[in-house]
Amino acid sequence: MSNPKLLLISGSLRRGSFNRMLLAEAEQAFGEADVTRADLKLPLYDGDLEEAEGVPSTVQTLAQQIKNADGVVISSPEYNKGITGVLKNAFDWVSRVEGMPFKGKPTVVMSANAGRTGGETGQFMVLSCLVPLQAQVIAGPMLCVASAGNEFDGDGRLTNDRYLKVLRGKMEALRAEI
Repeated sequence: MSNPKLLLISGSLRRGSFNRMLLAEAEQAFGEADVTRADLKLPLYDGDLEEAEGVPSTVQTLAQQIKNADGVVISSPEYNKGITGVLKNAFDWVSRVEGMPFKGKPTVVMSANAGRTGGETGQFMVLSCLVPLQAQVIAGPMLCVASAGNEFDGDGRLTNDRYLKVLRGKMEALRAEI
């Protein structure tokens, strides 16, 4: 049997983001898989652009990655008590693609943030955005890594056993669902 296909989506474009580090930990906790990292450097959603030129190729690539994945893991910080613009933009564009790529797709959502709540409010908004996309969100305890600057070591590894336990549980549940 071939490895499951896992798509990792970071709601932060910054190379050294805590959410990219958290996704790396998720990949390791998940185990053997063919992993793809989504690129959310997409044009801003614009209905006029869509009408004139169609759905951009970068959006079509993202939609195909979602469709091809057996499971999706989304990790995103919270910006100003909400979802990041880059992630919301990606959801808006993907919603315009034929075939509803997220429909029924087993999906884990988590967050890491410098603040004391770990991105909880932003994570609720991400979950809300996934409802109309019809993703199959894996239930369970939320993973909100608070004070993230203190929770990763110099190599980008998550050091808090409590967070690691929740992360492993989420990845086990995702693997079981796949």
